[in-house]
Amino acid sequence: MATEAKHVWKFFRAGGFDQVRLDSGADLMALDQLDQKLWVALACPTTGLEFDSKTLALIDSDNDGRIRPPELIAAVKWAGRCLKNPNDLLRGAGELPLDVINNTTPEGKQLLASARHILGNLGKSDATSITLEDTADTAKIFVQTKFNGDGIIPAESAEDIETGSVINDIITCFGAETDRSGRPGIDQAKADQFFAEAQAYSDWWKQAETTPAILPLDGATATAAATFLAIKAKVEDYFIRCRLAAFDPRALNGLNREEKDYVALGVKDLSAAWGEIAGFPLAQAAPGKPLPLKEGLNPAWADLVGQFDAAVVKPLLNGNGFITQNDWAAISQKFDGYQRWLAAKAGAGVEKLGLERVRAVLAGKSRDSINGLIARDKALEPEATAINSVERLIRYYRDLYRLVNNFVSFRDFYSRKDKAIFQAGTLFLDQRSCDLCITVSDPAKHAVMAGLSGTYLAYCDCARKGTSEQTQIVAAFSDGDSDNLMVGRNGIFYDRKGRDWDATISKIVDNPISIRQAFWAPYKKAARMVQEQIAKRAANADQTAAAKLAQAAAKIEHAANPATTADASVQRKIDPGLVAAMGVGAAGIGGMIGGIFSGFLNLGWLMPLGVIAIILIISGPSMLLAWLKLHKRNLGPILDANGWAVNAKAKINVPFGASLTRVAALPPDAKRDLVDPFAEKKRPWGFYLSCAVVLLGALAYWLGGCDRLLPARAKSTSVFGTTAPAYAAPQTNTPPTIPAK
Repeated sequence: MATEAKHVWKFFRAGGFDQVRLDSGADLMALDQLDQKLWVALACPTTGLEFDSKTLALIDSDNDGRIRPPELIAAVKWAGRCLKNPNDLLRGAGELPLDVINNTTPEGKQLLASARHILGNLGKSDATSITLEDTADTAKIFVQTKFNGDGIIPAESAEDIETGSVINDIITCFGAETDRSGRPGIDQAKADQFFAEAQAYSDWWKQAETTPAILPLDGATATAAATFLAIKAKVEDYFIRCRLAAFDPRALNGLNREEKDYVALGVKDLSAAWGEIAGFPLAQAAPGKPLPLKEGLNPAWADLVGQFDAAVVKPLLNGNGFITQNDWAAISQKFDGYQRWLAAKAGAGVEKLGLERVRAVLAGKSRDSINGLIARDKALEPEATAINSVERLIRYYRDLYRLVNNFVSFRDFYSRKDKAIFQAGTLFLDQRSCDLCITVSDPAKHAVMAGLSGTYLAYCDCARKGTSEQTQIVAAFSDGDSDNLMVGRNGIFYDRKGRDWDATISKIVDNPISIRQAFWAPYKKAARMVQEQIAKRAANADQTAAAKLAQAAAKIEHAANPATTADASVQRKIDPGLVAAMGVGAAGIGGMIGGIFSGFLNLGWLMPLGVIAIILIISGPSMLLAWLKLHKRNLGPILDANGWAVNAKAKINVPFGASLTRVAALPPDAKRDLVDPFAEKKRPWGFYLSCAVVLLGALAYWLGGCDRLLPARAKSTSVFGTTAPAYAAPQTNTPPTIPAK
């Protein structure tokens, strides 16, 4: 048995690692042979990407919101089988030519037939290609057809008037399903439910028709029973009150409501609805008293009692203007069977059609006709399914190649010819444009993982004026410096559709941006410290001046008090110890400076190396730390925090980072006018610096070599004592040691 030949892969290096080249249909069809350890990503989300979400949903076969290698491989394999030449997948075109569909397989033949069927229904029988727009409007595709394979039939599908009428009856009772043509119809489930309930409703009525006790008043039973049930509780309340009055005459006044209850009504405006007295007894209770049906009734219930008398009492008892408790018991018994039958009602869903219509439907042949229509429609299901497959093939033909170049490899991202599918757009802020911008849903959660990327990240809240649209992005700053980047700064974000959003920095993950920034960082920190100290001392001086003004005012106010003046004079005394300490400190600092400059001048022609050494001592640690972090910048954590599973160390080195963040620069042919009418007055800093160097050199020379030429009072040893560089310890008179013979 011949073994399948192994595919020969080609790789390119980008981002510090090898990535597979997918340059042919054969490469795509052999993806299942590529070791997944060499895939750049092993999963990506189906949302939040600059990619057609419906295509991603089709590839996501298990509908878990993520795409994994087996799903991508299955999509590529299916699309490759459906085309005559898998190389056509590399075109990425929006139109699918009909002649590229593989019509040598049953599936391909069905796809081609469905594509031609779609175009024919749209009036494009002569078209040689098909687009997504052609497949999008299924209602237009199927509007001319009675059957479309979805198992739903509209009334128009019926071949006779009665069947169409029954379909409309089913829609009236149970609502409609919408078929592919956009018309209301019914499916098998609704048809079965209708006929089952129709039969149950008919059988339920048949039980009443064959059992006289259920309908004691025949056709008038329903109306009579409704009246009986409406007044039942009130009549039973009346007879119970009468029985209580017979039990104990003392309860009679309370049972018929006390006089104060009527007095309370007397101060109200009573309405014709009698709502105020509806809770009073139906009639005045007395021991053994029958219920009057005409006189002495509670006005709130008089009309209903009259209806009860006409609909129930007279037909059943012939009535004589009142009923006893025994009469009431007999009436109640008459309606027991009806109430049990009513409680067991079946087929309520078709009741609105009426019993006569229901039985007419059951007696006809519409049930068989409807079942036959549904079966004919379902027979076309493979063709309709193939129409969905046509849309799927068009999408794969357009999108698959781009997806594999953003999943199996990050070719789009590292080639810089086109943006990757995870790049949401470009942020313009602080005279820079940032191309690595990713949509995020939760910046705080995202920053926990993304911070491990070693990249300077700025999270921005974005909003479009005039709309309610809002989004959040994270932008990577990979060139320039961070001096003017801070929470609250505003910029403009352009999404992939070219729409502009107002962007405001809401959170920053601080990491080195460049070696240049790291070089100047110590000096900038020192400058900030000096500025802070100057500002602090200025504030203290301002407070001191204010305090002195307050003291001066106090002196004027208390000039007559000698004790206060004496205290102030004591406070103004200068501490000699403080002056001495300041002198010693100044001498020490001067000696240190002198020693440094003396040693620096003694370097001679090596002085430039000394300058370099000083710079390295100051900036070296910061630059080394920045170099280490910049060479560890990794795209993986930024994407992983967004639901990806990046399978490689996708580095963002210094040159590549510079291409992701562009710093403002004048065009090559631009002309500049360097005259600034509002420029600050220039100071001769060069002259100041030259004077300082000369003075420091003279100081070093004085401290180092000219002591012997100066008078004793001017010698550095006299000024700085033992801390002077020229100071030499006195020689002792100890005789030399003579070695033993």
